[in-house]
Amino acid sequence: MKLWLVRHAQVLLPPGICYGATDVAADAAATLSTAQALAAELPQGLVLRVSPLQRCEQLAQALQGLRPDLVYKTTEPRLAEMDFGRWEGQAWSSIPQGALDAWVADFAHHRFGGRESVAEVMQRVALAWDATRQAGQDTVWITHAGVIRAASLLHQGVRQVQRADQWPKEGPAFGEWLTLG
Repeated sequence: MKLWLVRHAQVLLPPGICYGATDVAADAAATLSTAQALAAELPQGLVLRVSPLQRCEQLAQALQGLRPDLVYKTTEPRLAEMDFGRWEGQAWSSIPQGALDAWVADFAHHRFGGRESVAEVMQRVALAWDATRQAGQDTVWITHAGVIRAASLLHQGVRQVQRADQWPKEGPAFGEWLTLG
């Protein structure tokens, strides 16, 4: 089974803003460009699993317009980005250092912003991962950087991280993807 992990296109926010669960749109031209590049790469008849956030749904719709053979029925809430709670929409530079330090000190379990911990994100992505693997079909996830990083860890057999230095630093840029399989 192959899994394509696709990151949505550039969002319509200024650089340096903390967003995860914030439902912000992506740039329409960048979304179309990503859909065109992806449509040329994907084999026929893949299943699409899509985060419910509009920046991912935009890409799924554009892609399906180019490739109606791709099977997209509904969104997958487990593919949503991490919810940063009260820090959503704030400039990273304005978040108090103490809040960042608390998160790093208990990276797995601290709910940065009060909503969701890394362990909770890993758990819900693992549920989607397991369901995808159990289905045994080549699949495309249209999702977010955090989910792609979590899936990369799952692919390596890592189901939990305890420290911030265990979290992947690299991931696909906006509109890029990687393939696991």
